[in-house]
Amino acid sequence: MTHRTDVPKTPEDTAEAARRTRFGTLPERIRPQDTVETRPATPPDPARDTYNPDEWLIRYCG
Repeated sequence: MTHRTDVPKTPEDTAEAARRTRFGTLPERIRPQDTVETRPATPPDPARDTYNPDEWLIRYCG
């Protein structure tokens, strides 16, 4: 039996080919590191974030 290639395509064959073209392969993998954006909730305040190790002595023993 010989397979004929000159047979006209049916709408189902055309639709299947379109689906394979669009959905035939999976999209590229996205790493979890690339999906998360980290930003501080508030801008850093240098006056508040300074640490003075002797500050507790001045506050509580002075």
